[in-house]
Amino acid sequence: MVRMTGQALDRGAGPVLLPDAGRAGPALPEGGAAGTPPARTTPTAAARATLALTLTTAVAPALWGTTYLVTTELLPEGRPLLAATLRALPAGLLLVLLTRRLPRGDWWWRAAVLGALNIGVFFALLFVAAYRLPGGVAATLGAVQPLVVAGLGALLLGQRVRVGTLLAGIAGVAGVALLVLRATARLDAVGVLAGLGGAVAMGLGVVLTARWGRPVPLLAFTGWQLTAGGLLLVPLVLAVEGVPPALDGAAVGGLAYLGVLGTALAYALWFRGVERLPAARVSFLGLLSPVVAAALGWVVLGQALNGWQLAGAVLALGALVAAQRGGSGATRRRAG
Repeated sequence: MVRMTGQALDRGAGPVLLPDAGRAGPALPEGGAAGTPPARTTPTAAARATLALTLTTAVAPALWGTTYLVTTELLPEGRPLLAATLRALPAGLLLVLLTRRLPRGDWWWRAAVLGALNIGVFFALLFVAAYRLPGGVAATLGAVQPLVVAGLGALLLGQRVRVGTLLAGIAGVAGVALLVLRATARLDAVGVLAGLGGAVAMGLGVVLTARWGRPVPLLAFTGWQLTAGGLLLVPLVLAVEGVPPALDGAAVGGLAYLGVLGTALAYALWFRGVERLPAARVSFLGLLSPVVAAALGWVVLGQALNGWQLAGAVLALGALVAAQRGGSGATRRRAG
């Protein structure tokens, strides 16, 4: 019989198997059978581990891509800030209660900053952009985030900006533009600034998360940020949208899905990827969101996709794959 250590799972590693306490046996040296040297990680094993981590991190933007469908079909109309707050705050408080870990020292203000950048400010600016711009324009502005992260990574993390990364970032923006932008789209200066500001806010959040690491298990770290970001949104909801209306069963179900899967799980996977993979490469995974949203619109809502949109989806996914193949494939150790 074996049992798994919770500490290993908290740190995002695979389960560590320990001999059952009820059975006696000879102590084995690290590495396996008696007398054998410790196992070394081969390049192939490292590449497989990186691929597995990348795929699990990609689940986050894929889940975020379902937000549009859930919001339009299940949630109250004209309440995007309420939806954002109810996604973040309950999930954050639940994770804090379950993990029973609070910030200490500098991590009070660091958690507040990360929560504001990754959740509160990002959602608020996204709301402004969504209301003042067509959805295609807002999505295209959000697609510049990989380029933002590449620049901030060079400034704050000392990461070299590769030509391939810049080309992939430009291709990603072009692909999303082809996928979601319409010829009749109008531009609004405030909306454009808000869209770019949202991309910069989350991009800076990604880079600072990679720089600062985390001092606690992943779920506690995620709970801190969701709670801080949700609390920041509460006064905005009351000021802009007023007192929330009563929610029907469909809205409660939609919010439960967004809170548990689209926020708590998604952000936990996202932060785990940010701390272990190069920041610029992680940011390219965000290109999955508009692709998933468009695919669900076609499959579930019957929205037609023309040839240019399909080409845009292929271009965006190609940029994503190219960014993952570039540079070192090694994962980074947790910083704190």
